[in-house]
Amino acid sequence: MVYHICDRKLPKISAEPELNKPCDRKTELKLLIAYLGDTPSQAIELEETKSILTDIEALVNEVGSFLYSVFFTRHPVLVIENDLSLSDLLKKFEILKIKIKKHCITVSKMQTDIHMPTKTVVVSLFIVDSLLDDLKDLMNDKADTIVEVKDQLKTIYEELLYLRSFLKDIDSQQHPEFQQLLIRIRDIASEMEYIVINSFAPVWYLNLRLSHLMEKIKHIRMALEEIMQRYDTGDLQVAKYPNGQVTLQAGKPPILEDIVVGFEDEAKKIVDQLVGAPEHLQILSIYGMPGLGKTTLAKKLYNDPTIVYRFDKCAWCVVSQTYQRRNMLIDILKTVSNLSRERIPNMEEEHLAEALYKSLKGMRYFIVMDDIWNVDAWDDLKRYLPDDRCGSRILFTTRLKDVGLQASPQCVVKELPFLSKAECWDLLQWKVFQKEHCPPQLIDIGKQIATNCHGLPLAVVVMAAVLANMEKEESLWQEVVGSLSSHISDGNNKCMDILELSYKHLLVHLKPCFLYFGVFQDDIEIPVSKLIALWIAEGLVEKQEQKSLEDVAQKYLMDLIGRSLIRIAKRKSDGRVKACNMHDLLRDMCLKIADQENFLKVIQDELSISDKHHLSIRSYSNASCSRPSGLHVRPLLRQSLDPSAFVSGSLELLRVFDMSTTNMEYYDQIGIRLFVHLRYLAVSCIPSSTASLQNIEFLLVDNKEVAQIPEVLLNMTKLRYLHFRGGAQFMESCHMRVSKDESFQMNNLESISFLFIYEENDEKILRNSPHLRRLKCAFKVIWDSSMRKYRYPNLDFLNKLESLRLSFHTNYETKTSLGLMSFPSNIKKLNLYKFDLSWEQISIIGRLLNLEILKLQDVFLEGKRWDTNEGEFLELKFLELDGVQISQWNASSDHFPKLEWLVLRKCHHLKNIPSSFGEIPTLEMIEVHGCRDCVTECATQIQEQQRDLGNEELKVIISRSAILRRFSGNLQA
Repeated sequence: MVYHICDRKLPKISAEPELNKPCDRKTELKLLIAYLGDTPSQAIELEETKSILTDIEALVNEVGSFLYSVFFTRHPVLVIENDLSLSDLLKKFEILKIKIKKHCITVSKMQTDIHMPTKTVVVSLFIVDSLLDDLKDLMNDKADTIVEVKDQLKTIYEELLYLRSFLKDIDSQQHPEFQQLLIRIRDIASEMEYIVINSFAPVWYLNLRLSHLMEKIKHIRMALEEIMQRYDTGDLQVAKYPNGQVTLQAGKPPILEDIVVGFEDEAKKIVDQLVGAPEHLQILSIYGMPGLGKTTLAKKLYNDPTIVYRFDKCAWCVVSQTYQRRNMLIDILKTVSNLSRERIPNMEEEHLAEALYKSLKGMRYFIVMDDIWNVDAWDDLKRYLPDDRCGSRILFTTRLKDVGLQASPQCVVKELPFLSKAECWDLLQWKVFQKEHCPPQLIDIGKQIATNCHGLPLAVVVMAAVLANMEKEESLWQEVVGSLSSHISDGNNKCMDILELSYKHLLVHLKPCFLYFGVFQDDIEIPVSKLIALWIAEGLVEKQEQKSLEDVAQKYLMDLIGRSLIRIAKRKSDGRVKACNMHDLLRDMCLKIADQENFLKVIQDELSISDKHHLSIRSYSNASCSRPSGLHVRPLLRQSLDPSAFVSGSLELLRVFDMSTTNMEYYDQIGIRLFVHLRYLAVSCIPSSTASLQNIEFLLVDNKEVAQIPEVLLNMTKLRYLHFRGGAQFMESCHMRVSKDESFQMNNLESISFLFIYEENDEKILRNSPHLRRLKCAFKVIWDSSMRKYRYPNLDFLNKLESLRLSFHTNYETKTSLGLMSFPSNIKKLNLYKFDLSWEQISIIGRLLNLEILKLQDVFLEGKRWDTNEGEFLELKFLELDGVQISQWNASSDHFPKLEWLVLRKCHHLKNIPSSFGEIPTLEMIEVHGCRDCVTECATQIQEQQRDLGNEELKVIISRSAILRRFSGNLQA
């Protein structure tokens, strides 16, 4: 309520002039806002402060009651009483300020670790970056408003910059003292953000609190320097990997040891590679998410008769996170050596290594290194493994894709797939009933349970254990359906412990990125563009020189995918990930850890008071429930029915606000303009209060009709991503401004979609965006006032543009001669829709030096024959012709030397694919949809030609339907 009153025009509520000064009353109200959300007011558990806080609470309640009566009561008697009580109330404000000052001083004299409880233990390393940017802007752009504290802000800025330089080192150190320092730095950043950037605090309060913060920073710096000194001298031993290994009970086999269902196809392929060429020592790596059965498959291979017959000696060693070279040597030597098994453990390490080398010299051997986490284990062992070029093999099982390639560039890497529904059911039956048959009445419900395991053998085994200990009754099995997570999370089994190993092994900067997946609903494909935008908005991505934040975030995502924690759901035409998801079991683990470590709270129905770092609100209906609050709350809010229940809460540090399905007009009324820290805003229409949201970086509008882009958006200096689902065009006032040669502040804008470019001034406005990287737009022919003729819009001034999607909207002027289109020279991806293109225009496109992806959809080409020329499409990797009505295509392999993927769709007149494509060594995929039989025959012949050249990887997908099947996971349909 205080927020809304402070933001509204205060009425005249007294006959006394001195009591009607709005600035004085607002100053007092803003002090309440600043203090009530600040950390000193949260030190309620300290004996020294209880009496002060009790008095403050009583006065705050009295102020609140008075303000309520002023604004929401119209009874004449009460108005008179208000007039009489206002004088006393303002006097109490003076008392309140004295008590607040006394309380803050009392708290500041206490130990930092006492009055600053660190409840959120998973933090972003880079939250300090955004604060430094804000402080710099504040000192440079608003210096007049902070004259009295400018020197303190400058000192704090320099100290935080110094601390920031150590964060990269902390990321790689798994030690409690380093982690505690990181949390303290994060808390300092959050306090600074609240106290200074929100601008509610009066100057005297700023002076008081900044002095406290400078003292805290001083202690953190001293502690950091002391720890770094101990680390540099070797006095501080830093563990390379975190603790928390799963310890299986002695004498009991691993949980997946006896699974025998599935993997037949994978096993056969790997066996062929193990026993075939080449003759030199080769590594094969099986990777996949935890619980997929990598170890099980390796054991099937290890015991396969073909393997046993092929190799002279076979050995198995378990590496794990905290491997020891000595233990690996002992495990292998016990199997391959003639030495006594009792003697081996007592040998010196150098003698173990020597004995292993001699035992393997001249032999064809097969060694399985199970559960390897990094290449160090291989580096420690490989010198004792001779390569006598007799076909020896090493097999890794790992959760990490890159381990095999780091060990050897020639490593054969195999991703283990999920089980099919049929395989899940077969496995469940075998585990529950062994050699017996499943009763008929349980078959359907059993198949449903198996399906709910989503192809993960580990989940099937856990569910089978539950069912095996139940009566075989349909009603009991029905209760199990849909309760996978509760059974998997049961503390009586080790499934979650096994899964959590992957999380505990993550570097510090990846942990919050992984836990952030919990804000998304289960069983959905998460658009990577949205995920990365949210990570950036939340301050989870590091700023690196010469790299965009999107590129850095993309690297984070690929790290998580490579660790088998995240799955690829869809790929883009350039092979990058378009959408991703998470297995249900890993999502349950994610939410569990996020809740335990106070990182995230998902609220399904009613809100409750929360000190979580992030909130994800699904839906609720009770507007009278408690509001989410806390110094570190930066929620993702969405799918809400009644926004009044939380918008008035203590959410002044809100960074992400996703309410694209709600009427935005209501939020304008209740004060979204107060959320000045917003970085990411998704709405159904452009809010009228946009001008106050100067920190917005990502604005997504889910509009149904064409939106009008106002001038204020084009002067938001931090705006980087602008998306209109229903399309948008610049307002006439924007046109008027550029027609007068006035400019806009759009230097940081990197992406716009979907924009209508219908006149010359639209082109001029875009000239204010020199850093634009992605653009989706629609063209019309425009009138060039200087050349006095019609032409296509010209975008070649966008020197950093990498991705361009153009659709052409026909108008009357289309009939005139328009000349040729020019394109930005840095274009990597070009999509043209409904254009009329000459062969000269195609040649211009073909000579774009960086073009990797070209999609031509429903374009009209002059003539029926396409003859490509020398020096064209030299970098092209993906080509899609959709509805392009050519009949003959002549090209050589030299014209498309790097082509990887060809898509032909609805090319009804096309009679051939150039036969020379069979000579392109990079070709991996040909898709033919809804084309003539002669084209499909060409595709099949090219595949056979590639096989003759030794390329077994080329895939050909043929369908008579014109619907283009999108693929997920690897390069496949």
